[in-house]
Amino acid sequence: MRLAPRYDGPVIISIAGPADDQRVPVMRQRRRLEATLADLSDDDWKSPSRCDLWTVQDVVAHLVGVNGFWQHSVSAGLAGTPTRVLTGFDPAATPPLMVEPMRALTPAEVLEQFVSSNDAFLGTIAELDEPAWSMLAESPAGHVPIRVLAHHALWDSWIHERDIALPLGLHPIVEPDEMMSSLRFAAALSSALAISFGGTCVGAFALEASDPELCFELVVGDSVVVREGPVSSDAPCLRGGAAALVEALSLRTPLPPSAPAEWRELLAGMATAFRAELELS
Repeated sequence: MRLAPRYDGPVIISIAGPADDQRVPVMRQRRRLEATLADLSDDDWKSPSRCDLWTVQDVVAHLVGVNGFWQHSVSAGLAGTPTRVLTGFDPAATPPLMVEPMRALTPAEVLEQFVSSNDAFLGTIAELDEPAWSMLAESPAGHVPIRVLAHHALWDSWIHERDIALPLGLHPIVEPDEMMSSLRFAAALSSALAISFGGTCVGAFALEASDPELCFELVVGDSVVVREGPVSSDAPCLRGGAAALVEALSLRTPLPPSAPAEWRELLAGMATAFRAELELS
């Protein structure tokens, strides 16, 4: 399904919180992944990841390209000229085409490019002041504050870190702030995609996670607003362990069997974009 980013009108995703709260988790997660990759053998790099038909090297190659987009998008946003390059982008079909040319590289060469792309992206956000985090830049959902773009960048790299590590029998450190940002954003993104694809599921939707504890509410109308609890007592509530919910919202594992039907409808946005099926465990 091709994306239809929102460039005009109300911002499609808003997430409450301090302006610069994504700086530290974004940087920490990427540097941790660099260290993990540096310890892998060449055979590990050739091993299957959790992404269909992609090896570990393919996932890292994908992250190199994504980092380049984030860095360019943030730079353009800071200049007051946010890009509009993702109209018609197909998140299922296009990434494999971008990965293919990098399969001729060695693992060491791909790792070098990953570190370099991290340096460029992280260098761009390292010194942002409070007003800068609110400037608009392009994301797959459309023009959003750079802080929301950073949520997207963190979630994407966080889930791909697990796509790489778990099949190798590795267990990445789970930092609460990284996981909570990823959980908020995965729920918000699927809701925003549902809106852009013409979904009609509107209202308040609650989420209660444990380990660590997190409670927030999505308010979905013509945009998605994420606000932390207390939540409406009558809002359909998705419950479960935080890590398991991020995995499910990211289409890596089935939703809990207790997931309300309203949440399954809301989460169809992510499934539609990636041509996947929502499953119940």
